[in-house]
Amino acid sequence: MAGDDVVVVGAGAAGLATAIFLRRANPSRSVIVLDGAKKPGAKIVISGGSRCNVTNINVTERDFWGGRSTIVRRILRAFPVDETIAFFREIGVPLHEEGDGKLFPDSNRSRDVLDALLRELSRVGGELRPNRRVVDVVADDEEFAVATTSGDLRAGAVVLATGGKSLPKTGSDGGGLEIARRLGHTIVPTTPALAPLLLADDDAMHRELTGVAHDVELAIRVDGTIAIRLAGAMLWTHFGVSGPVALNASRHWLRAAMDGHAATVTVSFHPGRDFADVDGEWTRLASDHPRMTVHTALARFVPASVASALLRTLRRSVLDTREGHGPSASARGGGAPRETEMDKSTPLAHFARDDRRRLVRALVEWPLPITGTRGYGFAEATAGGIDLTEIDPATMESRVRPGLYLVGEMLDVDGRIGGFNFQWAWCTGRVAGKALASGAART
Repeated sequence: MAGDDVVVVGAGAAGLATAIFLRRANPSRSVIVLDGAKKPGAKIVISGGSRCNVTNINVTERDFWGGRSTIVRRILRAFPVDETIAFFREIGVPLHEEGDGKLFPDSNRSRDVLDALLRELSRVGGELRPNRRVVDVVADDEEFAVATTSGDLRAGAVVLATGGKSLPKTGSDGGGLEIARRLGHTIVPTTPALAPLLLADDDAMHRELTGVAHDVELAIRVDGTIAIRLAGAMLWTHFGVSGPVALNASRHWLRAAMDGHAATVTVSFHPGRDFADVDGEWTRLASDHPRMTVHTALARFVPASVASALLRTLRRSVLDTREGHGPSASARGGGAPRETEMDKSTPLAHFARDDRRRLVRALVEWPLPITGTRGYGFAEATAGGIDLTEIDPATMESRVRPGLYLVGEMLDVDGRIGGFNFQWAWCTGRVAGKALASGAART
């Protein structure tokens, strides 16, 4: 075969995995890994707070969104988590489990993960050529012409592993998706995924709670109907909200908005519980502890600072409503607003039924006035990408362009936070590498 045997475009997680598994399975087949960065693997290094959440102890197709779940399941089963753990142990990166099944390197250093992958690539005889950005890939009858900023290559097979559009400073700027489009592939429109959410500036609650984190449940409504519920920790920030549950919610809000639907998000501070259940608990609390203040009772369920902010916001809303939707007395400069049962020092015995029910409704359906996300620059993944139906899940080879393989974040698959997107990278790389090792490219 003329030209270099296999060229992998992109030395991130999926690209390195593809090259390593290819050479492990067939040392006689040459592979060159090209990357536009002088020092590849930046996304691995900065991931997980520079600790790299390598994978998760429990991974199924239900942890991913995007393309057909049956295709995702088949690819995931080709490289189960236990084999992933064994692989990293073999290359000198033992893993340990933390909360929610997340697996991190024992050293807690993402740099160790990247260094181990690069060492293994070198050990198995793969060639890394950094600082060589690929600007185009053109297919002819028998080979591919790979155009780079440092000259052209010929290849019998090409693997596109350039990532999506998230964290473009690391090199994932969507260029690979455009190459795939020119080669005939359908690109499902992309949006950021796992991105922090921005809240309206006139909603001051998030600013006063900056740095506070606690467990909640988010309900994403599309055109008024709940599309999905997500539970987990939420972090209040100066710009809005972040934390695992907010990051997971971002792709759903963005996809709905992109499709022209009305998308709204509400918070439940009592995950998994409905209005009647929570209202009944407050009724029992009032009966058992009539002298307990509303604030003390509320602080049983949420951090004290959140309890104060919720009551203050609700009290202001009640006063504005009672005064004809106009500004409260204090806002008009007319002194302190008159007392209401929503005051934090009110004993539960004096907490009026209507105010109690208003508070309970807020606790299970607090609106988040989302205006957008922090975008690709802060997103940990990309939603959308190459249509999954256009690849063979047994090999990761393109059904559109034989000899072209597509792996990792470029595909229309995005996982929730917790190591799932890295597992997708390892799995797609393993499938592609083994297929290429068999010499399944064009001849």
